[in-house]
Amino acid sequence: MTQTTQGAVSAPLDTNTLKELVRILCGDDHLLYRPAYKIAEFLENAGWRNLPEIDGESRAEWALDRLMKRRTDSSALESVLLRLADAREYYEEPEQLPKVLSAVNGFLVHEGLRLENPGGRPRLVACDPALGHPGQHAPVELKATMSDIVRDERMAALLEHRLDEARTCFANGAHVAATIMLGSLLEGVLLSAVQERDATLLGKKNPQNITLHDLINICREAAWIDADVTSFSHALRDYRNFVHPHREYRESYRPDRDTFNVSWHVVNGALNDLAATRPRAATH
Repeated sequence: MTQTTQGAVSAPLDTNTLKELVRILCGDDHLLYRPAYKIAEFLENAGWRNLPEIDGESRAEWALDRLMKRRTDSSALESVLLRLADAREYYEEPEQLPKVLSAVNGFLVHEGLRLENPGGRPRLVACDPALGHPGQHAPVELKATMSDIVRDERMAALLEHRLDEARTCFANGAHVAATIMLGSLLEGVLLSAVQERDATLLGKKNPQNITLHDLINICREAAWIDADVTSFSHALRDYRNFVHPHREYRESYRPDRDTFNVSWHVVNGALNDLAATRPRAATH
Protein backbone atom coordinates (compact mmCIF):
# COMPACT_ATOMS: atom_id res chain seq x y z
CA MET A 1 0.00 0.00 0.00
CA THR A 2 1.28 3.46 -0.85
CA GLN A 3 1.94 5.96 1.89
CA THR A 4 1.98 9.74 1.88
CA THR A 5 2.34 12.65 4.19
CA GLN A 6 -1.26 13.66 4.78
CA GLY A 7 -2.07 16.61 2.51
CA ALA A 8 1.47 16.83 1.10
CA VAL A 9 0.09 18.47 -2.04
CA SER A 10 -1.63 21.38 -0.33
CA ALA A 11 -1.91 23.70 -3.35
CA PRO A 12 -2.30 23.26 -7.12
CA LEU A 13 1.00 22.32 -8.75
CA ASP A 14 2.56 24.83 -11.11
CA THR A 15 1.83 24.29 -14.81
CA ASN A 16 5.52 23.76 -15.57
CA THR A 17 5.67 21.14 -12.82
CA LEU A 18 2.77 19.28 -14.44
CA LYS A 19 4.51 19.48 -17.83
CA GLU A 20 7.64 17.94 -16.34
CA LEU A 21 5.53 15.28 -14.67
CA VAL A 22 3.99 14.41 -18.04
CA ARG A 23 7.47 14.20 -19.57
CA ILE A 24 8.50 11.62 -16.97
CA LEU A 25 5.21 9.78 -17.33
CA CYS A 26 5.61 9.51 -21.11
CA GLY A 27 9.28 8.57 -20.89
CA ASP A 28 12.01 8.79 -23.51
CA ASP A 29 15.26 7.10 -24.51
CA HIS A 30 16.59 7.39 -20.95
CA LEU A 31 13.47 6.84 -18.84
CA LEU A 32 10.81 4.14 -19.07
CA TYR A 33 8.90 4.78 -22.31
CA ARG A 34 5.13 4.45 -22.14
CA PRO A 35 2.98 4.27 -25.27
CA ALA A 36 -0.46 5.89 -25.08
CA TYR A 37 -2.30 2.83 -23.79
CA LYS A 38 0.31 2.36 -21.05
CA ILE A 39 -0.18 5.94 -19.85
CA ALA A 40 -3.92 5.34 -19.51
CA GLU A 41 -3.16 2.06 -17.73
CA PHE A 42 -0.77 3.89 -15.40
CA LEU A 43 -3.45 6.41 -14.40
CA GLU A 44 -5.93 3.60 -13.80
CA ASN A 45 -3.37 1.86 -11.58
CA ALA A 46 -3.12 5.15 -9.68
CA GLY A 47 -6.86 5.02 -9.02
CA TRP A 48 -8.15 7.29 -11.81
CA ARG A 49 -11.43 6.18 -13.39
CA ASN A 50 -13.58 7.08 -16.41
CA LEU A 51 -10.68 8.23 -18.54
CA PRO A 52 -11.56 9.37 -22.08
CA GLU A 53 -9.89 7.71 -25.05
CA ILE A 54 -7.07 9.46 -26.89
CA ASP A 55 -8.68 11.04 -29.95
CA GLY A 56 -6.23 12.66 -32.34
CA GLU A 57 -4.03 14.02 -29.54
CA SER A 58 -0.44 13.16 -28.83
CA ARG A 59 0.05 11.05 -25.72
CA ALA A 60 1.75 14.01 -23.98
CA GLU A 61 -1.11 16.37 -24.83
CA TRP A 62 -3.67 13.85 -23.62
CA ALA A 63 -1.80 13.22 -20.35
CA LEU A 64 -1.28 16.93 -19.66
CA ASP A 65 -4.95 17.64 -20.30
CA ARG A 66 -5.89 14.95 -17.76
CA LEU A 67 -3.58 16.41 -15.11
CA MET A 68 -4.62 20.00 -15.77
CA LYS A 69 -8.29 19.13 -15.36
CA ARG A 70 -7.54 17.67 -11.91
CA ARG A 71 -4.78 20.01 -10.75
CA THR A 72 -6.88 21.14 -7.78
CA ASP A 73 -7.54 17.54 -6.73
CA SER A 74 -4.59 17.00 -4.37
CA SER A 75 -5.37 13.34 -3.68
CA ALA A 76 -5.48 12.57 -7.42
CA LEU A 77 -2.11 14.19 -8.05
CA GLU A 78 -0.58 12.50 -5.00
CA SER A 79 -1.76 9.15 -6.32
CA VAL A 80 0.05 9.78 -9.62
CA LEU A 81 3.27 10.77 -7.89
CA LEU A 82 3.14 7.79 -5.55
CA ARG A 83 2.52 5.41 -8.44
CA LEU A 84 5.67 6.73 -10.12
CA ALA A 85 7.60 5.58 -7.04
CA ASP A 86 5.87 2.20 -6.90
CA ALA A 87 8.16 -0.74 -7.73
CA ARG A 88 5.18 -2.57 -9.25
CA GLU A 89 5.45 -0.22 -12.23
CA TYR A 90 8.96 -1.47 -12.97
CA TYR A 91 8.86 -5.25 -12.72
CA GLU A 92 10.45 -5.68 -16.15
CA GLU A 93 12.95 -2.81 -15.78
CA PRO A 94 13.65 -2.33 -12.04
CA GLU A 95 16.70 -0.19 -12.78
CA GLN A 96 14.32 2.51 -14.02
CA LEU A 97 12.86 3.26 -10.59
CA PRO A 98 15.84 5.19 -9.13
CA LYS A 99 16.19 7.08 -12.42
CA VAL A 100 12.54 8.12 -12.29
CA LEU A 101 12.79 9.17 -8.63
CA SER A 102 15.82 11.32 -9.39
CA ALA A 103 14.16 12.91 -12.40
CA VAL A 104 10.91 13.67 -10.56
CA ASN A 105 12.60 15.07 -7.48
CA GLY A 106 14.71 17.35 -9.66
CA PHE A 107 11.67 19.53 -10.32
CA LEU A 108 9.31 18.50 -7.52
CA VAL A 109 11.64 20.04 -4.94
CA HIS A 110 10.58 23.49 -6.14
CA GLU A 111 7.08 22.65 -4.91
CA GLY A 112 8.52 21.81 -1.50
CA LEU A 113 7.95 18.07 -2.05
CA ARG A 114 10.08 14.97 -2.36
CA LEU A 115 9.17 11.50 -3.60
CA GLU A 116 10.77 8.58 -1.75
CA ASN A 117 10.67 4.80 -1.70
CA PRO A 118 12.27 3.64 1.57
CA GLY A 119 11.96 -0.10 1.96
CA GLY A 120 9.79 -0.32 -1.15
CA ARG A 121 7.02 1.84 0.34
CA PRO A 122 6.34 4.94 -1.80
CA ARG A 123 5.71 8.15 0.07
CA LEU A 124 5.50 11.86 -0.64
CA VAL A 125 7.07 14.14 1.95
CA ALA A 126 7.43 17.86 2.41
CA CYS A 127 10.97 19.18 2.01
CA ASP A 128 12.91 22.41 2.03
CA PRO A 129 12.70 24.07 -1.44
CA ALA A 130 16.24 25.36 -0.87
CA LEU A 131 17.38 21.83 -1.72
CA GLY A 132 16.70 22.77 -5.33
CA HIS A 133 19.23 25.60 -5.34
CA PRO A 134 22.80 24.31 -5.90
CA GLY A 135 24.31 27.36 -4.24
CA GLN A 136 22.61 26.46 -0.98
CA HIS A 137 22.97 22.70 -1.12
CA ALA A 138 25.83 21.42 -3.25
CA PRO A 139 27.28 18.31 -1.59
CA VAL A 140 30.22 16.36 -2.91
CA GLU A 141 28.87 13.87 -5.39
CA LEU A 142 28.56 10.41 -3.88
CA LYS A 143 30.16 8.12 -6.42
CA ALA A 144 29.87 4.87 -4.48
CA THR A 145 27.11 2.68 -3.11
CA MET A 146 27.36 1.18 0.35
CA SER A 147 27.92 -2.26 -1.19
CA ASP A 148 31.05 -0.85 -2.85
CA ILE A 149 32.47 -0.23 0.60
CA VAL A 150 31.02 -2.89 2.92
CA ARG A 151 30.95 -6.53 1.84
CA ASP A 152 28.48 -7.67 4.52
CA GLU A 153 25.21 -7.26 2.62
CA ARG A 154 23.07 -6.92 5.73
CA MET A 155 25.33 -4.22 7.20
CA ALA A 156 25.53 -2.41 3.86
CA ALA A 157 21.73 -2.29 3.68
CA LEU A 158 21.50 -1.03 7.27
CA LEU A 159 24.01 1.74 6.60
CA GLU A 160 22.28 2.70 3.36
CA HIS A 161 19.04 3.03 5.34
CA ARG A 162 20.75 5.39 7.79
CA LEU A 163 21.94 7.51 4.89
CA ASP A 164 18.36 7.68 3.60
CA GLU A 165 17.13 8.65 7.07
CA ALA A 166 19.67 11.46 7.24
CA ARG A 167 18.34 12.79 3.92
CA THR A 168 14.76 12.54 5.19
CA CYS A 169 15.61 14.37 8.42
CA PHE A 170 17.28 17.18 6.50
CA ALA A 171 14.48 17.46 3.96
CA ASN A 172 12.06 18.01 6.84
CA GLY A 173 14.20 20.62 8.60
CA ALA A 174 15.46 18.30 11.36
CA HIS A 175 19.07 19.46 11.04
CA VAL A 176 20.24 18.25 14.45
CA ALA A 177 18.87 14.76 13.86
CA ALA A 178 20.27 14.69 10.31
CA THR A 179 23.76 15.67 11.45
CA ILE A 180 23.74 13.16 14.31
CA MET A 181 22.61 10.47 11.87
CA LEU A 182 25.53 11.26 9.55
CA GLY A 183 27.97 10.94 12.44
CA SER A 184 26.45 7.60 13.38
CA LEU A 185 26.67 6.45 9.77
CA LEU A 186 30.33 7.45 9.53
CA GLU A 187 31.14 5.49 12.68
CA GLY A 188 29.40 2.39 11.33
CA VAL A 189 31.12 2.58 7.95
CA LEU A 190 34.59 3.08 9.39
CA LEU A 191 34.20 0.23 11.90
CA SER A 192 32.95 -2.10 9.14
CA ALA A 193 35.89 -1.12 6.94
CA VAL A 194 38.42 -1.86 9.67
CA GLN A 195 36.82 -5.18 10.61
CA GLU A 196 36.63 -6.36 7.01
CA ARG A 197 40.02 -5.11 5.83
CA ASP A 198 42.33 -5.62 8.80
CA ALA A 199 40.79 -6.23 12.21
CA THR A 200 44.26 -6.37 13.80
CA LEU A 201 44.35 -2.57 13.53
CA LEU A 202 41.87 -2.46 16.39
CA GLY A 203 44.58 -3.80 18.66
CA LYS A 204 43.14 -4.79 22.02
CA LYS A 205 40.22 -2.38 21.69
CA ASN A 206 36.75 -3.90 21.93
CA PRO A 207 34.86 -3.17 18.67
CA GLN A 208 31.76 -2.49 20.77
CA ASN A 209 33.50 0.27 22.71
CA ILE A 210 35.93 1.81 20.22
CA THR A 211 35.44 5.51 19.65
CA LEU A 212 34.81 7.35 16.40
CA HIS A 213 37.98 9.34 17.16
CA ASP A 214 40.04 6.14 17.09
CA LEU A 215 38.32 4.82 13.97
CA ILE A 216 39.04 8.01 12.04
CA ASN A 217 42.71 7.87 12.98
CA ILE A 218 43.02 4.16 12.20
CA CYS A 219 41.56 4.62 8.74
CA ARG A 220 43.81 7.61 8.06
CA GLU A 221 46.94 5.73 9.17
CA ALA A 222 45.92 2.86 6.90
CA ALA A 223 45.63 5.39 4.04
CA TRP A 224 41.97 4.53 3.42
CA ILE A 225 40.81 8.13 3.80
CA ASP A 226 42.55 11.37 2.85
CA ALA A 227 43.94 13.96 5.23
CA ASP A 228 41.22 16.52 4.52
CA VAL A 229 38.47 13.96 5.14
CA THR A 230 40.22 12.99 8.38
CA SER A 231 40.35 16.56 9.66
CA PHE A 232 36.71 17.33 8.91
CA SER A 233 35.59 13.92 10.18
CA HIS A 234 36.79 14.92 13.63
CA ALA A 235 34.60 18.02 13.38
CA LEU A 236 31.62 15.85 12.45
CA ARG A 237 32.45 13.66 15.45
CA ASP A 238 31.93 16.69 17.69
CA TYR A 239 28.55 17.40 16.11
CA ARG A 240 27.57 13.73 16.45
CA ASN A 241 28.06 14.12 20.20
CA PHE A 242 25.10 16.49 20.21
CA VAL A 243 23.09 13.31 20.57
CA HIS A 244 23.58 14.20 24.24
CA PRO A 245 21.29 17.22 24.91
CA HIS A 246 23.54 18.55 27.67
CA ARG A 247 26.40 18.82 25.17
CA GLU A 248 24.26 21.07 22.98
CA TYR A 249 23.15 23.00 26.06
CA ARG A 250 26.73 23.63 27.23
CA GLU A 251 27.95 24.80 23.84
CA SER A 252 24.86 26.94 23.15
CA TYR A 253 24.95 25.91 19.50
CA ARG A 254 22.38 24.11 17.39
CA PRO A 255 23.45 22.46 14.10
CA ASP A 256 21.66 24.05 11.16
CA ARG A 257 21.46 23.62 7.38
CA ASP A 258 25.05 24.78 6.90
CA THR A 259 26.25 22.30 9.51
CA PHE A 260 24.51 19.51 7.65
CA ASN A 261 25.94 20.62 4.29
CA VAL A 262 29.48 20.49 5.66
CA SER A 263 28.79 17.13 7.29
CA TRP A 264 27.35 15.81 4.04
CA HIS A 265 30.56 16.79 2.23
CA VAL A 266 32.58 14.96 4.86
CA VAL A 267 30.58 11.74 4.75
CA ASN A 268 30.44 11.61 0.97
CA GLY A 269 34.17 12.27 0.80
CA ALA A 270 34.85 9.48 3.31
CA LEU A 271 32.62 7.04 1.44
CA ASN A 272 34.28 7.86 -1.88
CA ASP A 273 37.75 7.41 -0.34
CA LEU A 274 36.80 4.08 1.24
CA ALA A 275 35.34 2.80 -2.03
CA ALA A 276 38.46 3.84 -3.95
CA THR A 277 40.79 2.10 -1.47
CA ARG A 278 38.76 -1.06 -0.94
CA PRO A 279 40.98 -4.11 -1.55
CA ARG A 280 39.96 -6.21 -4.51
CA ALA A 281 38.50 -9.61 -3.72
CA ALA A 282 40.93 -12.43 -4.30
CA THR A 283 40.40 -14.32 -7.55
CA HIS A 284 41.21 -17.95 -8.16
